[in-house]
Amino acid sequence: MKSVLTGAAFLALMTAPSMAADYTSFTLTTIANASPEKTWAKIGGFCAIHDWLGTSCVLTGNGDVGSIRAINDGKVTEMMVARTPFSYTYIQPTNYANLYHGTLAVEPDGAGKSKITYTFLYDAEPLGDADAKAKARQGRTDRFNQALAKMKSMAESP
Repeated sequence: MKSVLTGAAFLALMTAPSMAADYTSFTLTTIANASPEKTWAKIGGFCAIHDWLGTSCVLTGNGDVGSIRAINDGKVTEMMVARTPFSYTYIQPTNYANLYHGTLAVEPDGAGKSKITYTFLYDAEPLGDADAKAKARQGRTDRFNQALAKMKSMAESP
């Protein structure tokens, strides 16, 4: 019976329509003159995005794995899917078109310093042609470099 089910699952996968994908990822970083503990305390809350990206944020849950934040006046929903003491990863569960994931992480970078890292992973295929993909990536890069500058400033503030 198990082999019949396995065969059926394989057949279903083979006959399912294939979807083109153009998965892309990139990472942005900055260095803050503050310890990882201090840096994370200032920027690491799941709704701290309000402070460093300037968007609205409403949290459902306790801020741990499974918590959901509604940002940009509820236009975007993000669910935390992983967490460490100085990082979290989220997915936009209602955005099936591009499978968007993001990770914010802080790690030591020498005595009293922190490296703040923001990593993106998404399918750029739904964005259109190469020019549209490049424009969208540049827009995200510009916006999150500004957010990283704000995070650095927050971490370094007394």
